Amino acid sequence: MKMNLIIILYSSFSLLFLYSSCSADPIHHLCGDDTKVKDYPEVSRNIAILVDKVGAGATNNGGGFSATSYGAGLAEAFGLAQCRQDVPKADCAACIRDATVNIRKLCPVQADAKIWYDYCFLRYKLENFFGQVDTSGIYYYNVANADDPNTFNKKLGALMQVVRSDATKAGNKGLGKGQTKISTFLTLYGLAQCTRDLSDINCAQCLAIGIGNFERFCKDKIGCRVVYSTCYIRYELYPFYFPLDATAMANLSERSAGKNYKTFIPRTL
Repeated sequence: MKMNLIIILYSSFSLLFLYSSCSADPIHHLCGDDTKVKDYPEVSRNIAILVDKVGAGATNNGGGFSATSYGAGLAEAFGLAQCRQDVPKADCAACIRDATVNIRKLCPVQADAKIWYDYCFLRYKLENFFGQVDTSGIYYYNVANADDPNTFNKKLGALMQVVRSDATKAGNKGLGKGQTKISTFLTLYGLAQCTRDLSDINCAQCLAIGIGNFERFCKDKIGCRVVYSTCYIRYELYPFYFPLDATAMANLSERSAGKNYKTFIPRTL
């Protein structure tokens, strides 16, 4: 699979970001080439209504998830909004509110748009994408390498097998998370999340692709995030999923926190 990659230095990951991403800037956004919003007022109107609809659906009674459409014919728009399943309801709602506002600001004339935050994700398109694996997105990796790469990678591989399996189990709503001891003083935390429109098989496929790319983008790194359109995978040497471990957070080192991250943005997948 050929990929054209752009590398960006991402710095100043403050500890505050770990506690509250609902007010943070988006991790990433993608605007498609389709400019029908500008050319067709009906499409623009349908997308505006759709964004409000999926946002309300995810935060009111959708349990952090909503996938629906609005309109008819060539002007029908499809949308999806989802929070990370471990995130508290208040933080989920705040994140979704930010996403519904900023996606239209960042992609004002496109009828195909995606926006990612650490706590939530929102997208819309003029084609029905529900249930389809989509690995467009972004990769973050910590610039620091593991002190003992062999041990670290073995532990990481075993942990990813567990969280990937949990994410595809019935009742888990596409979420798997867990931790493993690297040494007496180090614990590795991992999380895998699929969008809830995916079947178990497609969820497993998306996660397998992301985990498979660790070797390419995150080799020996002490932290990494794979942020796809239909799944999200992350591991760190600090607790980042809820409920947070207050003791571990208090002992968080600057090296583990990832003051400097690099980013791969695949342009062609």
